[in-house]
Amino acid sequence: MVFSFGEAEGCFFRQEAMVVNISNQTSHHVPPEDSHYNYLALVFGLLLVVIIICGNVLVCLSVCTEKALKTTTNYFIVSLAVADLLLAVLVLPLYVYTEFLGGMWTLSLVLCDALMTMDVMLCTASIFNLCAISVDRFIAVSIPLHYNRQQVDNRQLFLISTTWIFAFAVASPVIFGLNNVAGRDPNVCKLEDNNYIIYSSVCSFFIPCPIMVVLYCAMFHGLRKWEETRKAKLRSHMSPGPGRKPQCPNLLRDSSHTDSKLDELHLYAQQDCPFSKSYVDNGHGIQTVAYPPLKYSNRTEPERKHAKINGRERKAMKVLPVVVGAFLFCWTPFFVVHITRAVCESCNIPEPLISIVTWLGYVNSALNPVIYTIFNTEFRNYFRKVLRLCW
Repeated sequence: MVFSFGEAEGCFFRQEAMVVNISNQTSHHVPPEDSHYNYLALVFGLLLVVIIICGNVLVCLSVCTEKALKTTTNYFIVSLAVADLLLAVLVLPLYVYTEFLGGMWTLSLVLCDALMTMDVMLCTASIFNLCAISVDRFIAVSIPLHYNRQQVDNRQLFLISTTWIFAFAVASPVIFGLNNVAGRDPNVCKLEDNNYIIYSSVCSFFIPCPIMVVLYCAMFHGLRKWEETRKAKLRSHMSPGPGRKPQCPNLLRDSSHTDSKLDELHLYAQQDCPFSKSYVDNGHGIQTVAYPPLKYSNRTEPERKHAKINGRERKAMKVLPVVVGAFLFCWTPFFVVHITRAVCESCNIPEPLISIVTWLGYVNSALNPVIYTIFNTEFRNYFRKVLRLCW
């Protein structure tokens, strides 16, 4: 068979067109040779992963091994630390890899959907855990007589379980195919449905945050009111009435090893009190003041036992707003930017800004152990002991 020159030339161009077509279909899964590798993102990301894992592992071990840290609030903190650990293990490595390639996604779309699901779920679990802590603390201050401070009861288990169930419910539509939209760019791994971005942002951030802030404001208002009432009753108990001899508060040994300092209460500055500060403190801060009951009676019948909020619990309550404040500082820019991009499709939000707010959100997972170390004596002592053993 003999081909003319025109036929040969046409065959050549058809073959060339087929090669170009095949190349265009497969090139989106292969990074270009002149890709700009972001080594700064790689180094910073790997360092962040190590810090998050080490810090949150220490938090979990400290609560599990130290008796002084086995409190109901700290079990919520463990749940929060588990969410941060899973984020560092399941989400951050793939995100760092993508940032290293300059934002290009070269893996399968199924893995991308799994990554987005875990990202949304763990971020939602973090803020739901903080919200659950605020609910638990509000109950502890509002109805202290019915609050169990010694062990985790059904209420705490229900709150912790609910946070994770709701977090999965918010994130599950992604793994069930919501991200598979028409015209999806396989080179980019992101949430594709703008309606879902708005829905998840509202459920994960814009609803829980105001609830959390309101509960903390109510909690500290109740705590301040409780402190004022307690000090007033103590002063009334110390001051002599008609025909009544001045009394010094009874001393007892508190099994919870409270950190309350008697010099902060200014009780033993009274001249009529026979006990010295050195006797009361005993050098260890173990002795505490037996708080007087809210109502006094001259009857000889036994006084009813009233609940109290000890020094350690008050200190823990002061740490929690710092944790919440750090979370809001790190994640608010992320949610504002992403919901703005979803609502205003014509708005041109620079990619570097999106990358910065995302990194800032992930940094929050490394901040919580640092906050506990700075503001909590028990966590700080445990961390020092572990570091001494390591060195």
